[in-house]
Parts: sequence; structure tokens; C-alpha cells
Amino acid sequence: MIPRHIQSELSQSRNEYPVICITGPRQSGKTTLARSAFPDHAYVSFEDPITRDIFKEDPKGFLLNYNNGAVFDEAQHVPDLFSYLQTMVDENSTSGRFVITGSQHFGLTESISQSLAGRVAILELLPFTANELRTGGWLSSFVDQAIWHGGYPPVYDRGLRPERWYANYLSTYIQRDVRQISQIQNLDTFTRFVRLCAGNCGQIVNTNRIGGECGVDNKTISRWLTVLQASYILQLLPSYHRNFRKRVIKTPKIYFQDTGLVCHLLGINHPDQLAHHPLRGAIFENWVFSELAKGLFNQGRSLDLFFWRTHGGQEVDFILEQDVKTHLIEVKSGMTIATTAIRKFEKAASSWQGKNIYRSIIYGGSDSMKIQKVSILTWDKIDQLFYHS
Repeated sequence: MIPRHIQSELSQSRNEYPVICITGPRQSGKTTLARSAFPDHAYVSFEDPITRDIFKEDPKGFLLNYNNGAVFDEAQHVPDLFSYLQTMVDENSTSGRFVITGSQHFGLTESISQSLAGRVAILELLPFTANELRTGGWLSSFVDQAIWHGGYPPVYDRGLRPERWYANYLSTYIQRDVRQISQIQNLDTFTRFVRLCAGNCGQIVNTNRIGGECGVDNKTISRWLTVLQASYILQLLPSYHRNFRKRVIKTPKIYFQDTGLVCHLLGINHPDQLAHHPLRGAIFENWVFSELAKGLFNQGRSLDLFFWRTHGGQEVDFILEQDVKTHLIEVKSGMTIATTAIRKFEKAASSWQGKNIYRSIIYGGSDSMKIQKVSILTWDKIDQLFYHS
């Protein structure tokens, strides 16, 4: 197992809270992380229906076997577990005693808020970051190859074909998770909706247009977007519209949590296809988003990330707020940076004033540099933003 960046936050949390919850999309490495970080804990998988039945028949008797601590995997299958854990940790609040993992954020969040509020640290684990892949010797030196492969661990540690694995992942996700989270009658229409979302990655959400192409109403599209967010498939990025006199667009943008899945949904079956794809720039921007999101979650932080666009056409692709610092981030998919792009970015960035404002351009090239007040970072060094001083 290659080290995950979230391990530092996990180590601190295990010394502070009796319960630790690791959530995130399926196959992001939650079970592997939990078992490696807590090797002395007993392991229980509630994915197994027999284990679920045994627990439901006698919850107190079941949990007596794990009084010294345990890793409870896929805990959303047994929502009553959380109430019993509350009683146990109130009697014995030893830090790091129980670890919960789960993929369905809605079920976990609701159960935690009802029973374990104040007793649990919630960590969100996404697929591999570029830096984690580099550590494992898996990061390609070619940006299109890295984007196409995505970051899901099974693609790397099991050497699976990305195009085949993502097809299976999508099919499994629709058949299992979606039906558990929401009553969706027509799976073919929903699959078309997911593909349309991929075609709109990096764009302002237009529920009218997407609904029209799917043949469903706005209310259904909004509900489906919520389902995709709950399952860590995509994220709606809010606009930054505080303290500005300029009229700004307030509708969110669509980004997926993994570009490998985006490529599959768009029918990009080989990295060579990506190089000439009309949406390559948007997919590259999505790569940057996912790296920023992973960096925040790995620090145990919420998604303090925004975009900014005025009705007059000025734009900042990403705004990352970190402590007292504000990072303004522009994204360029090309391998060179034109001076006109820097001037345009500086003009948009001039709307921000203060000594803790940092300007960065992330691009598809191989050399990092600094031009005037703008830091130019390569696509595989995005994590340096989190240590900018």
C-alpha cells in the first residue's frame, strides 16, 4: 500500500475522537486505509448480508465481541449501529476505539448527526492524488495519460484496463448505489443524464437544457444531481460572490471527482483520443478541480473552493481559501503560457486586494516558474498550492 496523504489527519483524529468515519466513493481505498491504520482492530464487513442479519437479531450481543474496538466497514447498511455506538463511547470514550467506513454519504451523515455528533471525526477519502501516484511509481509523465487513467486505486494496484474498469464501475454504481439512494425508474434515462453531465464538466449548470435533452423536468434533474453528489460522482462548485460590486454569475459549475470516469462517459477509449478531443480543455480543468478537492479533504477540511465569473466576462477558474490566504487559480491546458493569458488573469485578479492574495496558473507543461506576481505550476504539482507561503 502506498502512503495516503490523509493519513496525517487520520493519525491526529485517532487521538482526539472515539469514533472515526472514513467516507468517500466506492473503490477509493477506504477499507485498505482503515485496516492498515488500525491493524489491531477487529474487522467487520456489513457488506456481508449474513453479518447484517446477525447484528440485527442481537445488536448488543454482537457488539460485546468488539468492546475493545473494531473497524466496521460499509456501516450504512446497519443504521441502528450508530445508536448503540453512542452508548458504548459515552461509557468508554477511548480515542480511536471505533472506525466506520461507508460509501453512501447521505445515510452516514444522517445517522452520525442523530447519534454521534461531537464524538466522531469525519474524513473523506477520494481516489489517488497525482503525488500519491508518483510515490507509487504509477504517475505517467504524459498529462493526457494521467487524466485518462484517473485516480481509482484498482486501476493501478491491480493493473486493470481503465476503459474496462470504468465501464464496470458505472454499471455497478447504477445497479446498486443509485437504487439504494433514490427511486429511479428509468436507468437508461439516468445513464444518459450522467453522460450529459460529463459533457458539461467545467460548465455552468443548465438544468433546463440537460432536462430537455433527457426528457425530464427541472425538479428531477436537481434531484439526480443531488444523488450524484451524495455518491461522490460529481460536485457542484459554488460561485464566489462576496463583497463585489460587479454583477457575478451565481449558478454553480459541474465537476466530476475523477477524470478517468469522465473520459469513459464521453467515449474516450484511449489517451490519444483525448489530445484532440473538443472537451480536452474542460477535462483538464476538471483534473485540476479533483486535485484541489483531494488536497482539501486530505487535510480534513471542507471544500473551501469556488469559481468567479462576472457578467462582463472576467473570470477566475478556482478560488481556494486556506486559513487567511486566498489563492486565485487560472487553468490552461496547453504546454505553454502566453503573456496575454497572464495579463488577462492579472486583470481579473485585480478585483482582490490584500497581502494574502496569491495568484497561480496551472498548465499542461513541464516547467514551473514565476512571472511577475504569478506562480506557474505544472499539472502534476498542484499539491504545492497547499504549502504556498
